[in-house]
Amino acid sequence: MNEEASWDDYIEHARRYLASGRIEKEELGYKRAVERDLGVMRDALLAGDPDWAGAWGSKANFRRPLDNLSNRFNRQHLENWFRTDPHGSRDALGRLWAPGDPSRGADGQPVSDEEAIARIRAFAFRMTDAIKGAGTRMRQISVLLMALGAERYPPFKTTEFKRTYKRIGYPEPSGDADEAALYEHALRFLDRLVEEAQARGLDRPGDRLEAQSVVWALENQFPDGKQADPESGDRTSNGNGQDSELDSEPCDLRALADDLLFDVEFLQQVEALLADKRQVIFQGPPGTGKTFAARKLTACLARSAERVRLVQFHPSYAYEDFVQGYRPTLEGGQPGFKLRNGPLLDAAERARDEPDADHFLVIDEINRGNLAKVFGELYFLLEYRDEAMRLQYSDEPF
Repeated sequence: MNEEASWDDYIEHARRYLASGRIEKEELGYKRAVERDLGVMRDALLAGDPDWAGAWGSKANFRRPLDNLSNRFNRQHLENWFRTDPHGSRDALGRLWAPGDPSRGADGQPVSDEEAIARIRAFAFRMTDAIKGAGTRMRQISVLLMALGAERYPPFKTTEFKRTYKRIGYPEPSGDADEAALYEHALRFLDRLVEEAQARGLDRPGDRLEAQSVVWALENQFPDGKQADPESGDRTSNGNGQDSELDSEPCDLRALADDLLFDVEFLQQVEALLADKRQVIFQGPPGTGKTFAARKLTACLARSAERVRLVQFHPSYAYEDFVQGYRPTLEGGQPGFKLRNGPLLDAAERARDEPDADHFLVIDEINRGNLAKVFGELYFLLEYRDEAMRLQYSDEPF
């Protein structure tokens, strides 16, 4: 598919999503609320209020939306910085949040893209020791930038943008791009998305925040248009005739910590690592409750035990057991072999059928298995999750 056809296809999916009317409730509402709260913090900081960070650390209705925009684990580094280095953090944020350059107009004019990019580089330099990875740092910085106006500087997350670039065939940033270059590339893409939509007769997305919301929605809810028709407003089925809308209360990590006799900070760090790295290994002596805690935590985060699959590795466990292989069968009284999926592919299919929920695969006794033998070519995907590998039996991409 050429780039023009790819844009046609992508804009059509965007049109269907926008026509459903769901963008306000699902994407724009909470982002604008975060923008307002950040604006209050910015005004307080620029006015010299010593309690400028109060909302960041205490307002529950502010912190909950932040969990969808930024990594909680890395955000704790920012909170620690605000607390332990109030003068340094105030100075850095004061430069990031300063009014527009008076040389470009009256004081208070919108910050230009050129100014914002320069400020990002200066601010990121102060964060290099606290948060690792340009994309991870930029995700945190982009949330702070929303205080300058989310319509100009929307939130950023590397994964969604990388997938969208590949989906359309849009050029990706260079492999050595720093925080500012990653974000500048994303802004140019959002501008292009607005232009392509307008060229096809759409009046939305009309700004970068709406364009970013389309990117997030299409990648998280309707990747490749394979989910339910976004224009219909129907919720996605989980494959069992049930809606995928989560039907239980959000996970209460504090209550779970009390139940497990754990520190809640530890559970919060594990949750953040799962969201960021997608995998965590519990290590410790036998009989100390690692599997018990993992099952309890994943059931809480998934909001349903049905979204958690447990497998146990052992020395004879192999690729054919875990991923896919031919198994003995008896059909019509005749013995034979049938290609069957293992727990990994079954769990992946369930996750695809219910994309709005979190799904977990808990591996017990992982150290007892030969990981290279069990994972085979899929070992590669533990690190490169956006890539695809061909399964050795079905020859299908996974």
